[in-house]
Amino acid sequence: MIMRIVQLTIVIILLSVSIGLVLSNPTMEDYLAFVEAQLAKAMDRSDRGDSREKSMLKSIYRSHSHELMNTAVRPHTIRRNWGVMSLYETSVFESRISVLGIGGYFIPLKGIDEAIIRLGRLAF
Repeated sequence: MIMRIVQLTIVIILLSVSIGLVLSNPTMEDYLAFVEAQLAKAMDRSDRGDSREKSMLKSIYRSHSHELMNTAVRPHTIRRNWGVMSLYETSVFESRISVLGIGGYFIPLKGIDEAIIRLGRLAF
């Protein structure tokens, strides 16, 4: 009897976790916001020794970063949705990015640093 209760409790916990993961599986918009935030962080890190032109370009990027994500990143991204998690694969600026989205979080698997550096160079 106690063994059945333990088994039932384990099943209920696993089912609850699975439902939570399904409900918090990141969307494409969440992914684009993540990439946009990563690029903004990279630009902020490069603030040392700012020139007037660089500051102006950063300001322009911040004003138009959403359009950049929709025109340069979204069309080149494939989302593999497995219900409880998604794998995002983006080919942009001769870089290949793989990011795992699970539980409302993103885990970069490969290429994100390289792509951010290349995109930053193109912006400047």
